[in-house]
Amino acid sequence: MRASYCDGYYVPLPEGHPFPMAKFPALHRRLHRENLLAPNDVVAPRQADWAALRRVHTAEYLTHLAEGTLSDHAERQMGLPWSERLVYRSRLAVQGTINAAFMALTDGLAANLAGGTHHAFPGHGEGFCVLNDVAVAIRVLQTACWVRRVLIVDLDVHQGNANAAFFADDDSVFTFSMHGAKNYPFEKPSSSLDVALDDETSDQAYLDTLKAHLPYALDAAQPDLVFYLGGIDVATDDRFGRISLTREGLHARDRYVLEQIYARDFPVVLLLSGGYAETPEATADLHAIMHREAARVFGEARAPSPT
Repeated sequence: MRASYCDGYYVPLPEGHPFPMAKFPALHRRLHRENLLAPNDVVAPRQADWAALRRVHTAEYLTHLAEGTLSDHAERQMGLPWSERLVYRSRLAVQGTINAAFMALTDGLAANLAGGTHHAFPGHGEGFCVLNDVAVAIRVLQTACWVRRVLIVDLDVHQGNANAAFFADDDSVFTFSMHGAKNYPFEKPSSSLDVALDDETSDQAYLDTLKAHLPYALDAAQPDLVFYLGGIDVATDDRFGRISLTREGLHARDRYVLEQIYARDFPVVLLLSGGYAETPEATADLHAIMHREAARVFGEARAPSPT
């Protein structure tokens, strides 16, 4: 599987900041150690063009980002301190998702070792999300006539509010979000399909709910491409999660999602979205579950049958 990644995905944050920025290089190292990613599988992105970003984000917001003139309120809402390196990193991650989307259309499966920044609205950042990589990638792909219909499967514990709002009147994009009912964001725009979960939802209840709704989303969307936002903040003891999936539950979730996508022969892009375990290394280990299951599902499915 090819994946987008470069060292620029990491930018230092102030001591004690809650966002685990070090999870990105930690995941890259882990996937190499586990032989899930070979050096020649890694495609380093350049920065996304401002013209591509303007397909989703307002010129005013992009100017404030470029010039460092965000208001104090806008910076607090974004949840990350502005810096030139942060803007550089955010543009890299957007291009990483664009690249991964093109690779998935060619290969059937690809990943960005970042991405899933589903709280970034056209005119502001929010919830540790600066730029909306999925929305930009969709618009770039549609403009280039590589795809017509797209499905976003968002299993982050936090509803994908910016994607829900941005694509609300666009029948070409089906947004499916399964998230904590009482968790952030507290105002949740309507997705094409929203499924709200009670606090402390455990493995079996989670998987039963997913199995009741994912096949409908896949069959209703009939997408040319799926973006899978496999947030691991649904894991038990996640700092911001309030859902109680075990490691086994995360494996079962990702396996089921990928099996359902593969069975329908839809190409898929894997994106990290959120995760806030005790340490960046522990967070990266949980993010790697999605890649382990992708290797299992797609690798086993494509292996030649014994003669």
